Amino acid sequence: MSFHGQKVLPAVREAKDFEKMLESKYTYGVFLDIHISRLKSCFQLAEQHNKKMILHLDLVQGLKSDEFATEYVCQEMKPYGIISTKGNVILKAKQKKVKAIQRVFLLDSSSITKSYSLIERTDPDYIEVLPGLMSKIITEVREKTNKEIFTGGLISTVEEVEAAIESGASAVTTSDRSLWKHFEPKE
Repeated sequence: MSFHGQKVLPAVREAKDFEKMLESKYTYGVFLDIHISRLKSCFQLAEQHNKKMILHLDLVQGLKSDEFATEYVCQEMKPYGIISTKGNVILKAKQKKVKAIQRVFLLDSSSITKSYSLIERTDPDYIEVLPGLMSKIITEVREKTNKEIFTGGLISTVEEVEAAIESGASAVTTSDRSLWKHFEPKE
């Protein structure tokens, strides 16, 4: 299984990472830790290179992660998708016809139960499960929600990416450029 032929979604944290992503054969990527003043130019550059970027709205510096910011970003930047831990952001992204990715941190059985309630309420297009080293939980969430799963966090080897995919994840989000290189699509 993969996300549009990609096992890895390159997660861009800085300008150098973005340059590498633009030069790569990847179509889809994720913006993390980006300043609000760079959003427009980065999305324009991505579009010029035929890249479809997902924005982690909770990590945009200088922008409050709420439904108003979501509406603004969806209208002005036109991202492929929005990632957030916040239900109101996911609901607004869906309303604006932008792919909505509900990020959940599964730390214990209580957080799993709360996450299932949130997912039921928001009905996201995808779920991002963190940390990504929990094969059993990835399988469980995939089966219980019947949603495509992204995973990330603490994954640092080719074997860990493969294990996540084998467990039912569609893709692994990672800022590790050695993993980008290893899993780069052929075309």
